[in-house]
Amino acid sequence: MEAEKDTEKGSENESELWYAMRATYRREPDAMRLLEKEKLGCFIPMQYKISIKKGKKVRALVPVVHNLLFVHACPSDLKRIKSQVSYLQYITDTRSGQKIIISDSEMQRFIAVAGTYNDHLMYFQPDELNLSKGTKVRITGGDFEGQEGIFLKVKGARDRRVVIEIQGVIAVALATIHPDLIEVIK
Repeated sequence: MEAEKDTEKGSENESELWYAMRATYRREPDAMRLLEKEKLGCFIPMQYKISIKKGKKVRALVPVVHNLLFVHACPSDLKRIKSQVSYLQYITDTRSGQKIIISDSEMQRFIAVAGTYNDHLMYFQPDELNLSKGTKVRITGGDFEGQEGIFLKVKGARDRRVVIEIQGVIAVALATIHPDLIEVIK
């Protein structure tokens, strides 16, 4: 009986963390359904894509990066679910080999932008951008007011964009923002 109380206490004392994860073979929708059933937080960056189905143009919401999802859970809950589902894997830092864990504030910023499904957002792999060449900025007005990121020139855009990055996983460049709505953070 005492041991049961200890395990219950263990999960109470654990705080929920954001994990970057993979659901292999494009099973991120399955993983999301399972995680929601288990009452765990989950976010998959999505965007609208136009495809041709039976000769007609169809606009569908699809994952930005196949297999990528972010899970908000206590380590013990996630471990329990992972042991039941072989296709759910942690994304690890290539240098340290550690699981990639994202801070709540970083994840909230990313979700606030990526969760809009705005057609003008551009997504990049971390190695595609050199963020050290940019300037740290805060947006002072418009749809993304209060968001912070790096202001720099990105591939495929005529002008500079504000980029919000999840370190080592994914980066999102916002739509063009008028310079009057950007302030430099010292």
